[in-house]
Amino acid sequence: MPLPEPIGIYAVLDADTLAPDRLPGAALTMAGEGVRVFQVRGKSLSGRALLALVTAVRDALGPGPTLLVNDRVDVAALAPCDGVHLGDQDLPVAAARRLLPPGAIVGYSTHSIDEAALDHGADYIGFGPVFASTTKPSGRTPLGIEGLRQACGVAPVPVVGIGGIGLDAVAELRRAGASGIAMISALLSTPDVRPTAAAAVRGFQGTEPLDGGRS
Repeated sequence: MPLPEPIGIYAVLDADTLAPDRLPGAALTMAGEGVRVFQVRGKSLSGRALLALVTAVRDALGPGPTLLVNDRVDVAALAPCDGVHLGDQDLPVAAARRLLPPGAIVGYSTHSIDEAALDHGADYIGFGPVFASTTKPSGRTPLGIEGLRQACGVAPVPVVGIGGIGLDAVAELRRAGASGIAMISALLSTPDVRPTAAAAVRGFQGTEPLDGGRS
């Protein structure tokens, strides 16, 4: 399953933000509102539990949307998913590709303009934190919208903005050149994910990049 072009709203299904048994239903609701890319994140889950969760999300979504696993290449290799998203402390992209099926999607997190400009061998890069995040506190200084704009201008692959992104920033980040916008708490920490997902998708689809970046 290739990445959409542009990637659009990139929903991170975080098992520490919403109970794992609610994530498949939330994913299905978001897909119904136009979200096409999902990442399952379970930092506190065992490999067995994460594999079960990814399988449940795929069963709920069906084969259409792109489904990725955060960090765990072993789980991604076994699960009914489309690939993995790696942090800079995880396996190198080339090593992950040796373990994954041919054609698997590999994303990679970057945290500076210089890192974003490199060819990591990934299909897309995450860039951030754009804003301070309570879901994924890293201790890194937020890079801001201007930092994202510069990253989109130099990156050899599509860029997904990550870190503390709420609904009010979606259009501005798209104008800055982001192909995708990763969201966790803005989507999951709401009483009803449907209107939030719909608003995020509308904000993204109703905006075009002003300059730089890739679709």
